[in-house]
Amino acid sequence: MAAHKLWLEDDLEEEYNLIAVHCSEEAYKMAFMLNRHLGLQLKRRRVDLDFSINGLEVTFPIFKFEDEFQYTTYYLVSNKCKSKVAQLNSAGGLFDELESGKTVTAYLLPEFKKVDFFLKIETDLESIPLRKTLAQLNEIKEVISSYEVEKEQIKSIKNLIFH
Repeated sequence: MAAHKLWLEDDLEEEYNLIAVHCSEEAYKMAFMLNRHLGLQLKRRRVDLDFSINGLEVTFPIFKFEDEFQYTTYYLVSNKCKSKVAQLNSAGGLFDELESGKTVTAYLLPEFKKVDFFLKIETDLESIPLRKTLAQLNEIKEVISSYEVEKEQIKSIKNLIFH
C-alpha cells in the first residue's frame, strides 16, 4: 500500500508594516497623540496582550483602529511591561518575615529592547504612504524617533499576532 504525504505550506504570513517608535510617554498618551497627528481613532481593546515569559505573567496595552474606507487596520502596542515580583524573606524568627520585591521588565519583542512602542499597519492595499506616516510621527514633539522595522530583523514574530 502506498503512503501518501500531504504538505501544508506555511503561507499564513500577514502583510503588514511595522514601525518602531521611541517615546517616553504612557501608552494612552501615545495613542492620543497618534489620533491627533495622524487622524486615527485608536481605542484601547478590552483585553490586553497577555503572555507568560519565564514564568511571569505580563500584559501589554494594545490600541486598535480599523479604517474601513482604506481597508487598513492600525495597532499600537507597548513593547515594555514592568512587573513587580514579590519575594518573601525569612530571618528565622517567628515574626521576622519581610516581603520585598524587585521590578522586572519584559519585552514584547526582546530583540528591540530600546523601542517603546510598535505601530503595526495591516492593509489589503498594494501600498500605503509609509514615508508620510513616518514624517508625521517624527513631527510629534514627544516622539524621539520612529522608523520602519524590516521583517527579517524580527525573531519573535509570533508575538505580533493580535487577533
